[in-house]
Amino acid sequence: MSGPLACFTRPELKVERVSYPVMTPSAAVGVLEAIFWKPEMAYVITAIEVLKPIEWTQVRRNEVKSVVSATEVAALRKDPGRRYDVETDRDQRNSMLLRDVHYRIRAQILRAPHAADVPEQKYRDQLRRRVDKGACFAEPYLGCREFSAFFGPQTDAQPIGRDEDLGVMLHSIVYPASGGEQYRWFHAQLHQGVMSVPVAPLGADAVAMPVSSAWRADGSGMGR
Repeated sequence: MSGPLACFTRPELKVERVSYPVMTPSAAVGVLEAIFWKPEMAYVITAIEVLKPIEWTQVRRNEVKSVVSATEVAALRKDPGRRYDVETDRDQRNSMLLRDVHYRIRAQILRAPHAADVPEQKYRDQLRRRVDKGACFAEPYLGCREFSAFFGPQTDAQPIGRDEDLGVMLHSIVYPASGGEQYRWFHAQLHQGVMSVPVAPLGADAVAMPVSSAWRADGSGMGR
C-alpha cells in the first residue's frame, strides 16, 4: 500500500489537521474493504509495517467550517427549497500530511456467525486474487478521499528501523444495536517500523471523550 500523500487525522487536532505518523487500523480496514468485502466477513488488523521513512509536508486547503448534523440533514430532506451555501461556510486551514508513504498491512479475516461453516481460506484467496489484479469495489484512499492509495502484492521491502511512542490511536468503531457509535482506542507504539495492534482495545474509561462537538451546522452542540 503506497501513495504520494496521506492524512490519518489525530482526533484531538481535527480543526487544523495533523496526521498520525503511521496509518491507523481503521484506515487500513477501509482500504481492505474497498478492495474486497462481504457481509460474511470482517478484517481484524494485527500489524502495520512502515516501509519508507516517515516524511512530512504542509499544505493549506479550503474546507468547510461546520459539521452537518443529523437534524440539518433531516431538514434538508424535508424541505427541497432549503439550501446549504458552502461559499459562506468556507475557511482555509493548514494540514500536516505524510508524503511518499508505503505500508504493509497484516490482517486476519473474521467470519460472521452465519458464515462459520465457510472456510476462511476462501475469503483470503479472493482478496489475494483481487489484489493481484488491481481490482477494487471503490478507490481506496489514505485517510482522506483526495489521497488515493495504490496497492499490490507483497514485496520484500523491510520495515524502517524506527521506534516511537505514537500515543492513543483509534482501534475500531462498533455500532451497538441500540444505535450510535462507540469508539475504541489502544496505545500505539512503533518498534523497528512495525506497529502491532492488540486484539483487545483499552477499557471504556481509559480515554476521556468529549460529550459533543463544539460547533454544528444547525448551531446546536456548543457545549462539551
